[in-house]
Amino acid sequence: MMIDAIEKLKGKTAIVTGGAQGMGFAVADMLADNGIKVVVCDIKGEDAHAAAEKIKAKGNIAHGVKVNVTVEEAVDGMVKETVDRFGSVDILVNNAGILKPTRIDDISKKEWDQVLDVNLNGVFLCSKAVLALMKKNNFGRIVNMSSSAGRSVSTLGGAHYTASKAGVLGLTRAMAKEVSQYGITVNAVCPGLIDTEMVRRDCTPEKIKYYESVFPIPRLGTPQEVAQLVMFLCIDSYITGASIDINGGDLML
Repeated sequence: MMIDAIEKLKGKTAIVTGGAQGMGFAVADMLADNGIKVVVCDIKGEDAHAAAEKIKAKGNIAHGVKVNVTVEEAVDGMVKETVDRFGSVDILVNNAGILKPTRIDDISKKEWDQVLDVNLNGVFLCSKAVLALMKKNNFGRIVNMSSSAGRSVSTLGGAHYTASKAGVLGLTRAMAKEVSQYGITVNAVCPGLIDTEMVRRDCTPEKIKYYESVFPIPRLGTPQEVAQLVMFLCIDSYITGASIDINGGDLML
């Protein structure tokens, strides 16, 4: 039954923001492996195009786009370029995000705004930009990348990161309630510590070993495991407005 559900997604088009590396690339790569046309979007245009080329080298369909998800005109341009090339937008994975470890006493207004702008406002702008198309087609899948931080508190990030990811969960529920009647599902994925470039950059090897030792599943998660969950949320289902944890048991609610 799962195979049949995935077969229905073949030929559809997905936008993945922050898709040049880490979880975003794993998601884009897995969607493409399952016959979905993928637009890899990233603030670093060269990286977006390079990621798309990796996907195309496997015989799959992909296109790279440079986008700043905090700029409405840029987001609208990303959607237009996707429609011009592939004809529609059926799936949106809001993965673009930044993490700052700054403690609350040291967070400037500028840094607070930057984290909220990318992690929360970017999800809003990208989702708003595709909703009219999805409503017209009476089909859509929006998957928002939140975090265990949104469910509790961040292991590595500061208060602004936690606040932004909690905001994504509220936005997910509100959108799901408004648009589900149009055949659109909206869900959030809440990863714990995943073995990505960002985590390796912001966490020492010693800290990683410590966290691994205290997790019920004693290791970091992989980007591919997150991608599998995103893939599941893109098939036909009765799930919407949900926040789904993937954290090795680090947080159990």
